[in-house]
This record gives sequence, structure tokens and C-alpha cells, in this order.
Amino acid sequence: MPDYRDSNKSSKFFTLTGSQTILLGFLMLILMGTLLLMLPIATKDRSCVGFTDAFFTATSASCVTGLIVKDTQSSWSLFGQVVILILIQIGGMGVVTITTLLSALTGRKIGLLTRSTMQEAVSAPNLGGIVRHMNFIIKGTILFELTGALLMAPVFIKAAGPVKGIWYSLFSSISAFCNAGFDLNGSYGSFSSMMPYADNPVIVLTLFALILTGGLGFITWKDIRDHGLKFRYYSTQSKLIIVCEIILISVPFMLLFFLEYGDLPMKQRVLASIFQAITPRTAGFNTTDYNNFSDAGIAMTIVLMLIGGAPGSTAGGMKITTVAILLIATLSAFRREKSPSVFKRRIPLDIVQSAVAVFTLDLSLALTGAMLISRIESLPIRATLFESASAVATVGLSLGITSGISTISKYLLIVLMFVGRVGGLTLVFAAISRKRSTTGEYPKDHIAIG
Repeated sequence: MPDYRDSNKSSKFFTLTGSQTILLGFLMLILMGTLLLMLPIATKDRSCVGFTDAFFTATSASCVTGLIVKDTQSSWSLFGQVVILILIQIGGMGVVTITTLLSALTGRKIGLLTRSTMQEAVSAPNLGGIVRHMNFIIKGTILFELTGALLMAPVFIKAAGPVKGIWYSLFSSISAFCNAGFDLNGSYGSFSSMMPYADNPVIVLTLFALILTGGLGFITWKDIRDHGLKFRYYSTQSKLIIVCEIILISVPFMLLFFLEYGDLPMKQRVLASIFQAITPRTAGFNTTDYNNFSDAGIAMTIVLMLIGGAPGSTAGGMKITTVAILLIATLSAFRREKSPSVFKRRIPLDIVQSAVAVFTLDLSLALTGAMLISRIESLPIRATLFESASAVATVGLSLGITSGISTISKYLLIVLMFVGRVGGLTLVFAAISRKRSTTGEYPKDHIAIG
């Protein structure tokens, strides 16, 4: 990654902010993936895929979403599948993380600007030690993905043979850890996801663990590594993430177990409930057909998709901490407290403002996308809201409408996936490269609320 410095006027002109670097990095990754997927060697029938479908697939893989217009196993060749997996890995770990790894391998010095961009990319609290944190991310990713692949390999080898079985297990493990939702189970039927293994505890529980691990974020895992089970020593962010994660898994599990899967055998009922409680945030796999869900079940899934995972993780969505801070601020307002707080720590006003901005932006994008696609395709808002929320939260779950929508609707989903992955605030900050000076303040006035 170029580390331009402000030593002269010409270098100032070419200097990119951290947000602009992240934005351009993802754009270049998507375009390179698109070109590779358009090659005849990328498809099983050696035909050239059109630009739109290749662009959609590359965006979905790079943004670790999982929405697809072509079944991954039956449409793409081994070359195409490898390209998709590389896009998933880079998109999940982050373009900046991969660039840093390549810089370290080639012996290049990592400058201050690059370190600042790294901090922004992984939501690290401090600039100090950011390179060590990146090394921890890379090593942890390799460890978790290889462990997941080894656990699932016997099942896939039994189903598909040694070579394909190993490839399927590695592909599924990376896709799950990166919260991407791509799978290679098309031989059981196009777009079947993990439904063929709905009653297999090894596959379901391993995928559950990988999704959870990737979605917790490496800031949280660093606290767990450093302090073990001594919860009181964790950072406030890690404490908040862990508590919210427990709530966001256990409550949906109970609701699904009693309201959606009452007619299933007990074993499959438990596995389906626990898997569908975690996968909307934001893995994109499914072991049951969401078209069979009640309206209440669909609404709950949409909410879980929009919430997403932890900041600095492979998951998308508006993030657990965003929603938690909004709820804490709301309770603080009810209690007429001077400022919101959690775990005996005050939450600064700028953090609350950012949470409001992210929540408003993501919700507006999901609703706008749903209404536009519903109008263009003459589809019920239930299906299009599920689809647009899945795109903007980079989830990948679908009610089966993705492959049948028109070109303009596909591009709408592409925009939602891209904005959802790089972050709406990152996009805004990339457009506004210089922060305005705010040394003064306007006079205060009263505006009634509620």
C-alpha cells in the first residue's frame, strides 16, 4: 500500500485518506474479480458469463454477502470457485489486512499513514501495536479456518470423496468464518445451501462456531486470549459485545424453537433453531427454507440481519454495538441521566451520534431498496425487504428472488452490498476528505422532541 507523506506539495495532492483507501481497495478487488469470472475458464460449460452476473457475484463474494444469481457448485468451474473463495478471504479479512500482509512478506516498511488506515479498517481502539494486532488477525484466521475444515472434512469426504470432500470442507470453513454464505452443495439442488446437512450435528455446530468466532471480532478475541475467563478485565467494548451476543443467540433460539420448528423431530428442531439464530448475523447459510417461515419469523430474521455482528469482525450489519448504544442512550433519556453509560463507563456524545448515523443510514437504505425493487419487479414488500436487508447487512439469505430479478434490481443490490460492506460512514468520509474546523459553536436553542 502506498504510504505517501506530506513532505511536499505534489505528495499532498495524491494522498488518500483511510476511508478513501478502503473504498478504492474494495472497488479494485471487485473489478479484478469480475474480469476473472468473465473468463471462459471460470464456468463449467466454458461459456463467458455476462458482465452483470460476474459483477454481481464478485461484489457478493468481496463484500462477503452470499447473494447469488448462479449456483456456485453447478455453474462455476474449479477456477471460478477458487476466484470466489479468494475474494471471500480478502473481503472477510479486509483489503487493508491483506495488503499489510503482502507488505510484511516483501519486507516493506509500514508507515504511519498505512498504520492509521489499518486502525480504521479493523476498528482498533489504538494506533499503538496495530501491526501486532494485524498479525494476530492473520494467525487467528488461519487457525480457525483450518480447524473448521478439519472438523468437517470427514463428513464431506464421505459424501463427495477425498479430493472434493477436502475442497468442500475448506471452502465451507472459509465461507463460514468470513460470514460469506457461499456453499458448494449444488449437487443436492441449486441454491440448497446447508439444507442437506440440517440434521448433521458436526456440520451444523462447526459452522455455528465458525460464524460466531468470525462475528465476535478480533478485539474481543484478544481480550479472551489475554484475560481468559476474567470478564472484569475485558474492555468495555468486549463486555458489551459478549453480553449482547448471548442475548441475540438465546432469545431467537427460544422463539424459533417454540414458534417456527414445533413440527420437527427434537434433534433437528434444536439444530435448526440454534443455527437459524446465528446465521442471520450475517453468515447467509440456511438449513431450512425461509419461505416456510411465518411473517413474525421473517420480521425477526430481518431485524437480526440488520443488527449484524461486532465491529472489526468479518460480519456485516449495523453492528451489535451500534444497536446496544442506541438502546443504552434511550434508557438514559428515560432516566433523565446527564449522559449514557455502561459497565460504569460513560459513552461520549460523538459515539452516540455515530450510532444514530449508522442506524439511520442502514435502515434508510434497506427500506428504500425494498420499495424500489418491489415497484420494479412487482413483488410483495415482504420478499423485497428481506432481500434488501440481506444485501445492505451483507448476509446473503434470500427468499429465492435473486436469480429472477431484472438487471436494474441486480445493480440496486450491488450498491446495497457495497455500501453495506465498506460502511455508509466510510463512504461519506471518503467523499469528504478533510474534516472541517469546528472550533466555534452556534448558539443553543430548544426544539421539542416526542
